[in-house]
Amino acid sequence: MNIEVSYDDLIPNNVGLSDDPKLKRALEKWHPGYIDWWKTAGPAGYLEDEVYLRTAVSVDPKGWAKFGYVQMPKYRWGVLLSPAVEGRTIPFGEHKGEPAWQEVPGEYRSLMRRLVVIQGDTEPASVEQQRALGATAPSLYDLRNLFQVNVEEGRHLWAMVYLLQKYFGRDGREEAAALLQRRSGDSDNPRMLGAFNERTPDWLSFFMFTFFTDRDGKMQLEALAQSGFDPLSRTCRFMLTEEAHHMFVGETGIGRTIQRTCEGMKEAGIEDANDINAVRNLGLMDLPTIQKKARLHYSLSLDLFGAEVSTNAANAFNAGIKGRFHENKIDDDHRLLNDTYPVLRLDDAGFKLTDTPALTALNARLRDDYSNDCAKGVGRWNKIIEKTGVAFELALPHPAFNRRIGEFAEIESAPDGTILSQQDWEARKDEWLPNADDMDYIHSLMKPEYGAGKYAGWIAPPKVGIDNKPGDFEYVRLDQS
Repeated sequence: MNIEVSYDDLIPNNVGLSDDPKLKRALEKWHPGYIDWWKTAGPAGYLEDEVYLRTAVSVDPKGWAKFGYVQMPKYRWGVLLSPAVEGRTIPFGEHKGEPAWQEVPGEYRSLMRRLVVIQGDTEPASVEQQRALGATAPSLYDLRNLFQVNVEEGRHLWAMVYLLQKYFGRDGREEAAALLQRRSGDSDNPRMLGAFNERTPDWLSFFMFTFFTDRDGKMQLEALAQSGFDPLSRTCRFMLTEEAHHMFVGETGIGRTIQRTCEGMKEAGIEDANDINAVRNLGLMDLPTIQKKARLHYSLSLDLFGAEVSTNAANAFNAGIKGRFHENKIDDDHRLLNDTYPVLRLDDAGFKLTDTPALTALNARLRDDYSNDCAKGVGRWNKIIEKTGVAFELALPHPAFNRRIGEFAEIESAPDGTILSQQDWEARKDEWLPNADDMDYIHSLMKPEYGAGKYAGWIAPPKVGIDNKPGDFEYVRLDQS
């Protein structure tokens, strides 16, 4: 059954805000600050342009959105939760089988609030990172996809602010205000997680970010969607509906880049994919540089999972707050009191899988699930390369490569897992990660293409348009004045 979203109020919602005047006033008080943040830290320019965006009108995943032109500052951000599941119980931890909580248990208040704040902080951070990308969009189709990702990350911020304002009192209101005060990359008041303070300076970086880093977001949301705190579970279940499009943008963006490169190589008779100068002379993204960028974004995203062995993760699971990826599909007792999980550790002999108490190895397991999910996408990219007949294969690096958090933070490793001295790493890292020349070349390709149905020379058109629109559809009506 469709659960419609009310658009009668300033803040669209399906949580009955009109029946909670105090909360409604608090969110309406927060709203002007959000709009100011959007105008000053969101997409640079384009505030007056009409963008063909989707807006949620229902939380039914089979038919929840309508498409239409809207100026981004007028986008109707709101609070949307998936339908409640009647009789839902806590699916894991020491409270397994008890009725799901509708309020935050006092003993878990601090831990729950921190998880909500961290998740909330990533949402505006990614918008800030992508702020300048519109100026170099390779097509109106891609420009529109960027803005769709941006407005939905903005709505995900609203989702977390709703939880903070409704369930965490004064502390929640203060945290909600702070979410609009931090800025990605700011030296004095940065975002909370390292990967969200990195720049996203070009469209290859954007596609990599939405494939790799948004996939981390998917894993975190899937784990939080299992929560025994029902409002958090319902919030994250709906956010996952939107997150799927963000990963689609990343995977297809890289896939279209690969497609154009391979086709261009074949047309020019270039057989050696490692002849990067020959490929770059055609104005294409060479495959070795795409591989370098994939290694970079994958390794940065692995750090987002934190330490492989974590008492904080164990506490959150044991409390019933944060579960595992697809918790309901795992065949165990969902308490993990006596279970173990193989964790890749480092000892004097090198890397070794070590049976570790499963309760403290939750981050390692979630990271492994993430890696398996990434590998499937990389496999689909390799099929594109294979079909064109180009001899090249993309691969994910060893989990110890380029790590700064967790088990491997104190060592350096080659992509194949060979442990290196600091001297060897410094001498060879430019072979494996984007160097200054690579970034200069990528930036040289970043020239906008704003003609309807036109695409920059380094990327192929999509197979199907958004909302099944034709190839020359005007996804963004740019103000020509």
